[in-house]
Amino acid sequence: MKRICRAVMFFEYGEAEVLRVAECEMPEPGPGQVRIAVRAAGVNPIDWKIRSGAMAAVMPVRSPAVPGVDVAGVVESVGPDVTDVAVGDEVFGKALSGSYAELALADRDAIAAKPAAVSWEVAAALPVAATTAYHVFAQLPLARGETIVIDGAAGGVGTVATQVARHREITVIGTASPANHDYLRSLGAIPVSHGAGLADRVRAVVTGGVDAAVDASGRASLAELVELTGNPDRVISIADASAQSLGARFAYGEPEDMSGILAEVIALVAAGTITLPIARAYPLTDAAAAHRESQAGHVRGKLVLVPV
Repeated sequence: MKRICRAVMFFEYGEAEVLRVAECEMPEPGPGQVRIAVRAAGVNPIDWKIRSGAMAAVMPVRSPAVPGVDVAGVVESVGPDVTDVAVGDEVFGKALSGSYAELALADRDAIAAKPAAVSWEVAAALPVAATTAYHVFAQLPLARGETIVIDGAAGGVGTVATQVARHREITVIGTASPANHDYLRSLGAIPVSHGAGLADRVRAVVTGGVDAAVDASGRASLAELVELTGNPDRVISIADASAQSLGARFAYGEPEDMSGILAEVIALVAAGTITLPIARAYPLTDAAAAHRESQAGHVRGKLVLVPV
């Protein structure tokens, strides 16, 4: 049986104004799937990049498309072979069908239980940021006491990656605008300003060199990050596909054991080891405003949408 729900859609690529709320059909979950009544949906830069058409060559979408991956909500229906999740369970993870909606489908392997102590908004803000951070560290192994530069450390992925690194006793040099330096200090990072001259500013605050670097901002810092590490293989970008032209890596794809990563991260959040501030919660009907704020590039933490 299909259910009718409201969802944010776009029928053509374009600016944020192409987003609009309309009704859509949500089918019963298939094998290995669950259907979730959405309580909150996270907003990520990839959402507006897809909407704008900037990713059309590698991530084309069918019209109409519902944006969004990050989701938190209550399981409403389960597929015939799902036995370890029940109707009424509170979960979070990655949606298959687009999370900017009242209902969303998700693979059982892409969700985990949401503890009561964690809000819907924070749970919905975590999945992409957490799985991306873990995926990067799996490709860029670091030992306790080593040093990493995270360019764009105040954003969603940067915030989680910084705290995961500090939890593993790795020194973090985090870049952000000066207004976010106190915030980075609160996460345990040593702050420096982003932009041209980054390499010199990092050298001024670090002893013993830099062992690895992550470009989470896409602000044309890759050449300086490679210079700092002395080895392009120790630099990964999650925001600039041109990384490969410098010999660095561009992170894409999904990590293994996504459900396990989500369970581990949400436990750290519930314990207070990791925090993820919500910059703003928009109603679903204001998805365009959320995209404009994300696209401006100065969000501290995450933006979320809440169906009302």
